Amino acid sequence: MISNDPILSIHADLADILHLGHTPRGERRLIGILGGRVEGPRLRGHILPGGADWQIVRPDGVAEVSARYAVETENGARVLVESEGLRHGPPDVMERLARDEAVEASAYYFRTVMRFATADLSLDWLNRIIAIARGTRRPRAVSLEVFEVL
Repeated sequence: MISNDPILSIHADLADILHLGHTPRGERRLIGILGGRVEGPRLRGHILPGGADWQIVRPDGVAEVSARYAVETENGARVLVESEGLRHGPPDVMERLARDEAVEASAYYFRTVMRFATADLSLDWLNRIIAIARGTRRPRAVSLEVFEVL
């Protein structure tokens, strides 16, 4: 069971895709996370530059995503975000996403499992949860609605 309402909304601004080549597991890609916003009833802040999403696009067309980035809250606390998931859909939709076109989120599957780590005691609740995010790929950005697993 997950929370009815998102605990966080995340909007991350992305760099261009760095194509690292095809390996036996699939095409390797690296997408830098340049910044962005995090908003929720218990946490508001911005994404610090320097994070990245390391991806493998498998031969079956499924993108395995593995993102790591840091958030700084409005009161200066820092939170590490780790996100692992999958994005896939019909080939024509995935081609449009690869061209960085806007595509309705209902046209493809994009979900991640999220974990958090922070030293800030006021945010210790983040150290104790697992969350599921529903993602939307936007031109040079990603938006996530984050729900706590109850």
